[in-house]
Amino acid sequence: MKNKTLATCLAFLTGPLGLHRFYLYGFQDSLGWFLPIPTALGWYGVERMRDLGQDDPISWVLIPLLGFTISACALNAIVYGLMEKAKWNAKFNPTKPSEAPAGQTNWLTITVVAFSLLVGTTVLMSSLAFSFQRYFEWQVEEARLISQ
Repeated sequence: MKNKTLATCLAFLTGPLGLHRFYLYGFQDSLGWFLPIPTALGWYGVERMRDLGQDDPISWVLIPLLGFTISACALNAIVYGLMEKAKWNAKFNPTKPSEAPAGQTNWLTITVVAFSLLVGTTVLMSSLAFSFQRYFEWQVEEARLISQ
C-alpha cells in the first residue's frame, strides 16, 4: 500500500534522484530514471562555476537545471500532500477501499507541504534570477564589444 505521507517526504527530500517515482510507480518508471540526469548536470554546473568562476556561460545553463528539478519535485510533493484521500487511494492503491488509512493527511504531510512550498519557490526564483542576471551581463559585454 502506497502511503501519501511517505511519498510526499520522498518527493521533497529525494525527488531530484527520482526515489518518489520508484516508490509510487516501480522501477520501470522512465521519469524516475530520467530525473537524476538534470540533477547531475546542474550539480556539474555548480562545480564548474566553483572552478571557473561566474563568467562561465555553460554554468549559466546547467545550474538552473538543478534548480528547476528541485522546484518540480517540490511541486510534486505539494500535489501529493494535498491530494484527497479517496483520489490518492484510487490512483495509488486501487485494490484498497477509498477510505484506506494510507491516503490520510497528517501533520507531517502538511509540514512537508509547507517546506516544499518554501524551498521550491526559493529555489525556482533563485534559479531564474541567476540565469537572467548572467544572460543580461553577457548581453552588456557583447554590446560593449560591438560598440567599440
